[in-house]
Amino acid sequence: MTTRVLAAEETTNFLLPNATFFVEFVLFLIVLFVLYRFVVPPLSRALDERQEMVRKQIADREKAARTLQQAKDRYESELAEARAQAASIRDQARADAAGSERQLVELDAELSDATARRDESIAELDRQSALARAERARAVALVPADLLALYDKIRAQQGGVGAAVLRQRRCEGCRLELNAADLRELAGEPTDAVLRCPECNRLLVRTAESGL
Repeated sequence: MTTRVLAAEETTNFLLPNATFFVEFVLFLIVLFVLYRFVVPPLSRALDERQEMVRKQIADREKAARTLQQAKDRYESELAEARAQAASIRDQARADAAGSERQLVELDAELSDATARRDESIAELDRQSALARAERARAVALVPADLLALYDKIRAQQGGVGAAVLRQRRCEGCRLELNAADLRELAGEPTDAVLRCPECNRLLVRTAESGL
């Protein structure tokens, strides 16, 4: 009995692997192979895809951040340029307004000066006209009535000019030169005779330049 127990203890030595160990080891290897063959690759692809997606999102965010910064810089640059242009336009408008105001002041001064000169000229013309009327009135008083009536008649017929100077054989009224026969006839008239232009019928005033 003792020998049989010892024999049994010798056959079940725990230091030596038995068939169960080998079976479990083989199953473990099978499970490990299945995991490596069918589970690990999909997980690796999923992890790679996840990492790629994360990298792409990071790159997109960085690109969006750069684009946003570029847009911000461009906006600030355009805003600064627009402000500079607005300031330039405002300064130019102020300068133009100041120049226009100076021009208006100068124009007002020139207008006032021109108005004063015009008023002086009108006053001088009125004075000269009054003197001329007075002188004419004195001259008319010395002219015989029949000659004055003839003068007024010719003036009415000849557009307001009844007498003209005879200068260098030319009537200054009609601007026509008298022929030799007319000049001889006029030269034969007495000095106090009333001469008339044979062309326009105006009264002729003899002078030293008449050519008679």
